[in-house]
Amino acid sequence: MDKILEGLVSSSHPLPLKRVIVRKVVESAENWLDEAQCEAMFDLTTRLILEGQDPFQRQVGHQVLEAYARYHRPEFESFFNKTFVLGLLQQGYHSLDRKDVAILDYIHNGLRLIMSCPSVLDLFSLLQVEVLRMVCERPEPQLCARLSDLLTDFVQCIPKGKLSITFCQQLVRTIGHFQCVSTQEKELREYVSQVTKVSNLLQNIWKAEPSTLLPSLQEVFASISSTDASFEPSVALASLVQHIPLQMITVLIRSLTTDPNVKDASMTQALCRMIDWLSWPLAQHVDTWVIALLKGLAAVQKFTILIDVTLLKIELVFNRLWFPLVRPGALAVLSHMLLSFQHSPEAFHLIVPHVVNLVHSFKSDGLPSSTAFLVQLTELIHCMMYHYSGFPDLYEPILEAVKDFPKPSEEKIKLILNQSAWTSQSNSLASCLSRLSGKSETGKTGLINLGNTCYMNSVIQALFMATDFRRQVLSLNLNGCNSLMKKLQHLFAFLAHTQREAYAPRIFFEASRPPWFTPRSQQDCSEYLRFLLDRLHEEEKILKVQSSHKLSESMGYNETSLQEVASKAAVLTETPCTSDGEKTLIEKMFGGKLRTHIRCLNCRSTSQKVEAFTDLSLAFCPSSSVENLSFQDPASLPSTQDGGLMQASVPGPSKEPGVCNPATAAFVCDSAVNERMVDSSDEFRCTEDTSVPNDSSKILVNKDVPQKPGGEITPSVTDLLHYFLAPEILTGDNQYYCENCASLQNAEKTMQITEEPEYLILTLLRFSYDQKYHVRRKILDNVSLPLVLELPVKRTTSFSSLSESWSLDVDFTDISENLAKKLKPSGTEEACCPKLVPYLLSSVVVHSGVSSESGHYYSYARNITGTESSYQMCHQPETLALASSQSHLLGRDSPSAVIEQDLENKEISKEWFLFNDSRVTFTSFQSVQKITSRFPKDTAYVLLYKKQNSTNGLSGNNSTSGLWVNGDPPLQKELMDAITKDNKLYLQEQELNARARALQAASASCSFRPNGFDDNDPPGSCGPTGGGGGGGFNTVGRLVF
Repeated sequence: MDKILEGLVSSSHPLPLKRVIVRKVVESAENWLDEAQCEAMFDLTTRLILEGQDPFQRQVGHQVLEAYARYHRPEFESFFNKTFVLGLLQQGYHSLDRKDVAILDYIHNGLRLIMSCPSVLDLFSLLQVEVLRMVCERPEPQLCARLSDLLTDFVQCIPKGKLSITFCQQLVRTIGHFQCVSTQEKELREYVSQVTKVSNLLQNIWKAEPSTLLPSLQEVFASISSTDASFEPSVALASLVQHIPLQMITVLIRSLTTDPNVKDASMTQALCRMIDWLSWPLAQHVDTWVIALLKGLAAVQKFTILIDVTLLKIELVFNRLWFPLVRPGALAVLSHMLLSFQHSPEAFHLIVPHVVNLVHSFKSDGLPSSTAFLVQLTELIHCMMYHYSGFPDLYEPILEAVKDFPKPSEEKIKLILNQSAWTSQSNSLASCLSRLSGKSETGKTGLINLGNTCYMNSVIQALFMATDFRRQVLSLNLNGCNSLMKKLQHLFAFLAHTQREAYAPRIFFEASRPPWFTPRSQQDCSEYLRFLLDRLHEEEKILKVQSSHKLSESMGYNETSLQEVASKAAVLTETPCTSDGEKTLIEKMFGGKLRTHIRCLNCRSTSQKVEAFTDLSLAFCPSSSVENLSFQDPASLPSTQDGGLMQASVPGPSKEPGVCNPATAAFVCDSAVNERMVDSSDEFRCTEDTSVPNDSSKILVNKDVPQKPGGEITPSVTDLLHYFLAPEILTGDNQYYCENCASLQNAEKTMQITEEPEYLILTLLRFSYDQKYHVRRKILDNVSLPLVLELPVKRTTSFSSLSESWSLDVDFTDISENLAKKLKPSGTEEACCPKLVPYLLSSVVVHSGVSSESGHYYSYARNITGTESSYQMCHQPETLALASSQSHLLGRDSPSAVIEQDLENKEISKEWFLFNDSRVTFTSFQSVQKITSRFPKDTAYVLLYKKQNSTNGLSGNNSTSGLWVNGDPPLQKELMDAITKDNKLYLQEQELNARARALQAASASCSFRPNGFDDNDPPGSCGPTGGGGGGGFNTVGRLVF
């Protein structure tokens, strides 16, 4: 058979014919062969694999060898023996050199074929010695990468005991000799891939045998600190940095900087080469280690090294800013080097000639990431020019180039410079590890960013901090159910009880991610929240129908099909629930009702529709309409003698100075096309038709509105809510089709909230459609966030009189764009004032960035329950609510203002937390209020308000049992067992790390030692610096776009 195969592959027959015959040969492997025939076949296939003249011959060799080795295992075991493998590794194969990668691939494949044979143990022992010899010969990157593949698949071949330490040290030296002479992108990518395989092998060995880590790091430092001019270690060593636990940074840096055996020349070389590592495209945490070493040297006052390295490398670091992959790390190192070099302008003046070109280049590309980078760079440049003033000839071109970017205040510049000086580093060595120093002192658990999942993390933390909702979720009995609510319960339980610093919500993310969301890309958190609540609501509806179906079966009723169950669920979904017992948890917690009333201005006929909502989308009112958002019945208004109130009679478009006409005010802003509207005829458009009814109308102008420094009014959430509920005139292209008139007519549309939710979700529509450039732009306007919000609610006793003939295709709660609307120029409303229901601000989800497709999300939140006595509102008759509203218009302290001031006086407003992915810190309500003024791209996006009740308004909970009146409910056994198991695992990991540190401290010649591994290291936020930690020269650096 071997002769036939040999003649076939070397023949000139057509390739298809050869393939057919080869298939027959492979099939014949099942037949019996004597040992000599098997050996001849193995010899031939080995020769084809290693010396085949073309890919076809090598492919045939692999196919036939695998087939015959499978059916003739003892014969192949005898052929592929220790002597044969040793000959391949030490002498090669015929004309093939022993260092050829084909030999390693052949041995790799052979090990797979005899993995179940006893003789494989002899081969493992042989390879443990041979791989060490090969590494000592400094193989090329390609061969070393193939060797890493073999050792990754067969860890039994890795040297054991003391030899494992030697192997790791030699592997580090081998990486230090790697070089890539090619400048072609394909070859460079292949080179980086090969280096990554080798570094990953080292990482696996360090994890399996922690005792190998310290000697490996010592070898790395020995390589980069070498002063031998004939040897320059490869920058590929940077690939190892990402595998060194960041927890070790403090003890390692302290040991290096205080070790008397490390000479200044060696330290200088090591630091310079670490800075060169910033060029490695896939290296992570290099900037963290470089900055830590710079701080460590400053702490021990080795200023000579710092000065020499800064002057030598500052221009190289600046040049790295041109490359997007390494730009964040380079900016962090550049910032630290410049801001700490405060004794002379020499370092700064080395980069001054290059600043203008860099700024112009980044301004011209117009990318959001470039703009965010320039904001940070501009602040750095302003700090340096402030510190080294007196060089106008050098600085004028720079000032002209950065004039469009914000300039930091003098106080901020002084603070940055004081914190960055070398003399301030003595006690701040561990500051670069603040996010990894153990569980947050807040006692809260962060959420690990799984790759641009901050939109989910911020929403989940906001929902978790909604105390009543969290308690209801945790109290559900969901055993045996695999619903999304079950996964949310699991996530909430871990957030509440895990001992880990941060939890990775992988299972929940996969279950809750909308199908149209692209993984690992930024998404809209409001869209995600709406999808999540809708999924939870729909699931509970279906489960209720299924449970009732099972109950009816147990009682002997006729069976219904799954289709009937689904149809019943659909009916329940479409039909608003009236009683609390029929409502889902989502309806009970977040559900409200909105009544839309349309009146034809021709025939005066009316139509109404009531819709359920879980969130309200608030558009930004035009700037000229902010003053006209409070519409009151004229009979209830105070006298015009009051200086805080103006009244104007407007029969038509107003021309009097100082009086705003709401009918035209809405046209100041650009109209936007709602991407989610199904029927374009139902779009709300801003038109230029200023026709209004002939009735005289009263317009209220509140003069006591907070203003920005430039005189521009800063709207509040209350203003946006009033604008949302303000009457609207439907004219022009937006006319209403009146069935009574059988034609399009001008109409008046009003919306009223008839049933308030327990938790009110407000989404600020910050993304408007630019019709000129056809892009969604973000509205960066600051919005005042009231701690207490009064929601106008007009409850109705019956909806039986509502017209069912009118149907509108637009879902008012599903608006994603900021739309202007034409306000009704009339103040003649119903005499009865709606009841103002008080809400307390519970959480704020902030979007940092300038686009809906990019940026970063984080959230501020606090615990609020419906039964806390310190939050009780004054539930007085509606006359008090009316007085409250009038007091607000008159500029006096309203009851809500008094309550808000009282809350702040009691320091309740300081009980806030900042959730930024894996990082959780204490904060205050003042920080929430000032976030946009401090960081212009950080704007409030989604707000959660908690209704204040004398009771929490939920029936069927366990509060009467006394089990969880003042805390979360007890967990079910399944959840508690899972958390207990994970907490025990976490403690075991900590104990093993502590034992490893103790053993290495006793055996190592130097004092630094590994601090264990964290398999759950956060991958970072939506930028390279991670969940709010480090990465910049100021606090802006925590939000990378």
